[in-house]
Amino acid sequence: MPDMLVKLFKLPNDVPLSKALIDQGVVIRTAMSYEKEQVTMWVRNTFCSAWASECDVCFSNHPTSCFIATESGGIIGFACHDSVCKNFFGPFGVIKNKRRLGIGKALILSCLYAMRSNGYAYAIIGGVGPKDFYKKTVGATLIKGSSPGIYRNRLKVGKAKKLT
Repeated sequence: MPDMLVKLFKLPNDVPLSKALIDQGVVIRTAMSYEKEQVTMWVRNTFCSAWASECDVCFSNHPTSCFIATESGGIIGFACHDSVCKNFFGPFGVIKNKRRLGIGKALILSCLYAMRSNGYAYAIIGGVGPKDFYKKTVGATLIKGSSPGIYRNRLKVGKAKKLT
């Protein structure tokens, strides 16, 4: 899967979206360090262990580079940046029954605005799946020749070698 590039100086305004979500009882915020175990466990159980590992790294950044979407005190989505590499967005996900409500877009924009505040002019979305979603949501463009990018030579489950 290829990588995509986002121009952080051309991000859409997120204020109307954030207000609409708040009116619906959805809060988008930075995850707090004391929530690390709960958030990473949720990511592992809802998505996969690889994403949980990436999310875990975000709690070592200061400030934390993981955003969460909550509703009635429960997590319904998350988004990370500066996890696998500096200047990379992801991983990110929203539970299935809450998709297409603007929560994903709000999470992405929260991360990208934070990245812009940290001095980045561009952000890289590594190994994208839904290319059309990122293009439509934040104007992301494909980076030619970027596949497999940093995700090459991945470990295979159960293939660790024992040192003797």
